[in-house]
Amino acid sequence: MPGIQPPPAGDVVLEPVPGCHVTPKYFTWFQETLGHAAAAGLMAFTGSGKATARHLTDRQGHKRFGGFEHAASGSVQDISHELLGDTYAGTDHVFRLNGPRIEAFSGVEARLFALLSEGQVEEYRAIVHAKRHTSPQLAWDKKWGGPVSVHSDGSVLAIRLLPGQRRPRH
Repeated sequence: MPGIQPPPAGDVVLEPVPGCHVTPKYFTWFQETLGHAAAAGLMAFTGSGKATARHLTDRQGHKRFGGFEHAASGSVQDISHELLGDTYAGTDHVFRLNGPRIEAFSGVEARLFALLSEGQVEEYRAIVHAKRHTSPQLAWDKKWGGPVSVHSDGSVLAIRLLPGQRRPRH
């Protein structure tokens, strides 16, 4: 039933809270389902439609992501960058921000990208879990030329002013 009934607090019966109770029988299935949903989100973030589709059912949009990937038709995983000493696979976008041209790169650590592309969600999860205390970081990468944000799931977002652009005045 939708809603989880908290245990009573003394004589007071508390209102149910939103959610669904997952019984032990379905723990493994639920864990795998969440893992594949998270993997699909990460692969979409990198621009890889085929790797996204691998983790989705037809109802979730498998067919939408499983078709031909072309750089002109949308986001495509087509580039890698070394950021803060690690290599990331993903996609980049160039846009204007108050005049100057800015590049934004979104991706996933290359080793994790390879695992997820091959459907190895459990191995990906084990690596991410082992690195959960050291992985999140936000720093300026001199070589990249801008801020880099690495999340604990292995994803990265990096932004920089393209060469030859002047910084906006404030």
